[in-house]
Amino acid sequence: MNIISENVIPGDHGKIFETNAKDQSELEQIKKAVLRIEGVSDVLLNNEIFPREITVLTSAFVNVTEVEAAVHEEGFHVLPKTLFHL
Repeated sequence: MNIISENVIPGDHGKIFETNAKDQSELEQIKKAVLRIEGVSDVLLNNEIFPREITVLTSAFVNVTEVEAAVHEEGFHVLPKTLFHL
C-alpha cells in the first residue's frame, strides 16, 4: 500500500469507487453520506454503467477507509478502482 492507493488525493481527478447501490435514490444517499466527510468537496454519480460508480473529489487528503465506512453506515459498500490494470 502507498499514499496514492490509501487516500483520495486533492484535485480535479478524485478517486473512483464501485458500489453495490442500484438506483438513483441509493446513489444520492451515498453522496450525502460521503459529503459529510471533512475534506470532501464533491461526489459525482455515474449510474450509466454497472456496477455503479461514484467519484470522490477532495480539497484535502481523505483516507479511503473513511469513505468506505461512511457508505457502509448507509447499508452499502464501495470499492476503490485500481489505478493501473495489470
